[in-house]
Amino acid sequence: MTDSTVRRVTANLSLTIDGRYSGPGGPGDFAAFAPYVTSEVARNHMSQVWEGATTAVLSRVNAEGFMGYWAPLADSPDADPRDRGYAKWLVDTEKVVFSTTLTEAPWERTRVVSAPAEEVVADLKATGTGDILVNSSAGVIKPLLRADLIDRLYLMIFPEIAGGGRRLFEDGLPATKWALTHQEAGSMGELAMIYDRTR
Repeated sequence: MTDSTVRRVTANLSLTIDGRYSGPGGPGDFAAFAPYVTSEVARNHMSQVWEGATTAVLSRVNAEGFMGYWAPLADSPDADPRDRGYAKWLVDTEKVVFSTTLTEAPWERTRVVSAPAEEVVADLKATGTGDILVNSSAGVIKPLLRADLIDRLYLMIFPEIAGGGRRLFEDGLPATKWALTHQEAGSMGELAMIYDRTR
């Protein structure tokens, strides 16, 4: 980024080593992910993901799942401090949720939109400060990759081949170059990586 006043668009997602963000059982099939998501490396990675972000961008499905799971942890003394930090950030930060079915936002500090992702994110980049985090929402990340609007990718790679399911990197994306700026390996073979777009 050459202009420090332009907001950075970041995205985080977990993938199997065959590039799937869900398994062959459908969008809710996360069996290949479950053993790794609470590892030390995964939790440390999540702490980096939201640091510096002032806007969370989510799909409706992710927003419903995330707010249902994470919101109670924001004030839980029993939660891991890294989980509690992320949960508090998610509850307190500005949220933009993509939906064609919600008529009003069911969460505080939330705006519901149904416009194309690239238009909404381009508008967000033009106002405010801090990173815009597309939070584990592949349906939003994909059009932003096609429009070359993502500046940083936070990827967790889990050492399993799902053998089916949805892929993040589909044919037809523009050719782009990325620099690996951070990596950490966990004891179970999970990898946390940060890639910055080289422009």
